[in-house]
Amino acid sequence: MLLTYLKKRLSPNNLSDTFKSIIAPSPEVLFKEKNSKFFGYAFPVSSEEDVMNHLKQLRKAHQSAGHFCYAYQLGTEHVVFRANDDGEPSNAAGMPIFGQLQSYGLTNILVVVVRYFGGVKLGVGGLMLAYKTTAQLALDSAEIIEETIKVHFNLRFSYAMMGKIMRIVKEKNIQVQGQQMELLCLMQIAVRKRDAVAVQDQFRGFFGVVIDQI
Repeated sequence: MLLTYLKKRLSPNNLSDTFKSIIAPSPEVLFKEKNSKFFGYAFPVSSEEDVMNHLKQLRKAHQSAGHFCYAYQLGTEHVVFRANDDGEPSNAAGMPIFGQLQSYGLTNILVVVVRYFGGVKLGVGGLMLAYKTTAQLALDSAEIIEETIKVHFNLRFSYAMMGKIMRIVKEKNIQVQGQQMELLCLMQIAVRKRDAVAVQDQFRGFFGVVIDQI
């Protein structure tokens, strides 16, 4: 069984301002090769717990299947990925699936291929092609979206600064994700990554305003 795992922080200079993922689980797809059946699924995920939950549900749905091979990738700056052959020959399943995630440029995604053995051995090359093809079919059937990378901040300021703060929020199209308005106000905001430094500097230009990245 192949099990690969990587967790790293990418250099900010190499990061895009956007990333691609899928908006919803893909429809089930089926690929057949020499009596073996390969069912493919793609899921949007935000954590390894999500990954395990989807695998658990698939194992319930396919109780007589022989292999549940998968690959996933999470994150944009801190990237985590894993590929699992689940008993197939080394590098014959998990990595071909992961290769499709890379080919489509996707993150925050899980692709699982469930195999029912049909009695005829496919060989390593045949298996690699079958898992790659099934993963590709699953991704082709999914709706791929492009999202912007957000940087999150806490703002603390006096109520007297409310007008100036809200003017910047409106001008810069900043998302307000939470707020507590009293004499001392607290606001959680989300800013597009490419604008984060400029927005942070602008708020810091106001006396009495404290801004911290979350």
